[in-house]
Amino acid sequence: EVQLVESGGGSVQAGGSLRLSCEVSGYTYSSYCMGWFRQAPGKDREGVAALDSDGDANYADSVKGRFTISKDNAKNTLYLQMNSLKPDDTAMYYCVAEGWAGYRMCGLEVWEYNNWGQGTQVTVSS
Repeated sequence: EVQLVESGGGSVQAGGSLRLSCEVSGYTYSSYCMGWFRQAPGKDREGVAALDSDGDANYADSVKGRFTISKDNAKNTLYLQMNSLKPDDTAMYYCVAEGWAGYRMCGLEVWEYNNWGQGTQVTVSS
């Protein structure tokens, strides 16, 4: 059973930075997509960033140039470095994982992922 445990959320002022972490266990796929989604109150869940096992990343337009996704394979931990945070980035952030077929970039659609963490809250004040 795949387990994803997020941490690193918190409150920060606009322009600040946070780094989210996701500890991954029980994952047996040699090829995978792992990523981050977020959901703000009253809004749909949306994809933020995804990373495949070859190291290629996919970002939502709203976070390009500000967020960076990475993975430490030795620690089995996925990260999301968030810089230049804006109040619109306020949301619950979820870590996701899924097997990857390898023929295209990892997607940012909710339906593409079956394994989800419990989430970590990020609040950005103006």
